[in-house]
Amino acid sequence: MVTARVPAPDPASTQPPFPLLIAVAASLEERVRLAELVDDVAPLLLVSSLEELRKLITPVPLPPGGSEVDHEPVRRPGPAAADGGEVLTIDSVRGVAQWRGDEVPLTELEQNLLTRLMTEPLRVWTYEALHQAVWRNGHLRGTADVHSVVKRLRRKLDELGTTITIDAVRGTGFRLADHQRPGLRAG
Repeated sequence: MVTARVPAPDPASTQPPFPLLIAVAASLEERVRLAELVDDVAPLLLVSSLEELRKLITPVPLPPGGSEVDHEPVRRPGPAAADGGEVLTIDSVRGVAQWRGDEVPLTELEQNLLTRLMTEPLRVWTYEALHQAVWRNGHLRGTADVHSVVKRLRRKLDELGTTITIDAVRGTGFRLADHQRPGLRAG
C-alpha cells in the first residue's frame, strides 16, 4: 500500500479542502475491486500506471508569453485518406480520435496502439511487435492484453461511425483496414 501525505490546508484559503483518493492498479480487476472498496468515501482517480498518473497531474508548461494556445491535431491518415476521403485523426495532445467532426477519448494504451497501426495501415502487426510498441517491453505473456485494447478501440471506432476498423489476422496479430474500400489489401 502506498500512502501520501497532503499538506494542511492554507488557512488563508476560502476554498474547503477537496479530498481525492488516487489509486494505481495495473489490472482492471484490481481497479474494480478498489472502486468497490472506497465507494462513497471520496472521489476516486484510478490509473493503470505511475506514468499515466504523472501525465494527469503534471501541469503542461505554458509557451513563452504565458498564454495557452490551441494545439493543432496530429493528423495520421488511415487507409481512407489515400483518395482524399475522410481522415481518421489522433489528437495526441487531447488524447482523442476524430472522424468527420466527432471524437472519442482514448486511453494512453489505445492511443499508442492506434498510432502504431496507423503508421502502416495494411501491415499485419504481430502480437509481439504491438506489445513492444505499446507496452514498451518484450515480455509477451499471452495475447489477452493486446486483444483487450483492440476490443475497446473497435468499439470506439464504431461509435465514431468510421469505416476504418482493426482486423484480426488469425494466429499472427492485427492490421488496420477500411471496409468501404474492399479492394485495399496488403500484398
